[in-house]
Amino acid sequence: MLNLLFDMETSDPDDALTLCLLATHPDVALRAVTVTPGSRAQVGLVRHLLSRAGRSDVPVGARNPGAEKDSVSGFHWKWLGEVARAEPDALAHEVLAGALARFPDAVLLTGAPLQNLRLLLNEHPEARLSRWVAQGGFAGDNVVPPEHRLEKFAGRRTCPTFNFNGDPKGALLALSTERIGTRDLVSKNVTHGVAWDAAFHARMRGHRDGTAGLALVFEAMEHYLREKPEGKLLHDPIAACAAIDRDLVTWAPVEMVREHGEWGAEPAPGSRTHISVALDRERFFQTFVRA
Repeated sequence: MLNLLFDMETSDPDDALTLCLLATHPDVALRAVTVTPGSRAQVGLVRHLLSRAGRSDVPVGARNPGAEKDSVSGFHWKWLGEVARAEPDALAHEVLAGALARFPDAVLLTGAPLQNLRLLLNEHPEARLSRWVAQGGFAGDNVVPPEHRLEKFAGRRTCPTFNFNGDPKGALLALSTERIGTRDLVSKNVTHGVAWDAAFHARMRGHRDGTAGLALVFEAMEHYLREKPEGKLLHDPIAACAAIDRDLVTWAPVEMVREHGEWGAEPAPGSRTHISVALDRERFFQTFVRA
């Protein structure tokens, strides 16, 4: 059983789908959820989804519960209707530190800009992470073998990446600290390769009632596909499944570089930082639907 901490945002449906998946996945013990920036609207959304999944026991942290902006995409309200605002259990870095004290082997999955991880490292010098799995980073043609490259990134060595650019100081700290054991970065060259489209939805139909979380995910995508039939790229769900089953991704040891606001990776044998270069799509699907 994987003890997991999930740091998320709500400007994109990906994170909510991932939260639902993780809340009831049979291979995961979700120990804490933290939100950035952490408005009361966001906390209310997270608590609502955890409650529907039967996981109201999971502590919820927020970086800035007094944030004036809701930072919740309109999709969530169209899907769920009106959801009451709520208070967090504590500040996000305190929730993360408390969970790590109880579960020192816990893996941190980040699907958001890295303010909460930066604050954890800065405010809690005793905190250690055995493994950090990040949805973020970029692996270019200098790292990804030709047979695994996506056409949309052809010829690129660097690319902007939202979660790292949302807090570059946090990203650079997390990528350099000795207090994180293994860093696994699930990058655009993989996450832009799989979409929840009509075909994926049809395949998911037979698994929709496997867990309460999968039922919520399917319900959400029923709403999403009505407005956007082209589908949704599965950035954070892929990262979540890579946290559960590391072998569904092919990894390359690298050192990350930042140039003019873009991120890239340079091969570095022996590095504790690894970036995705390929995905076993069938193994991803089977990990996603496991019930």
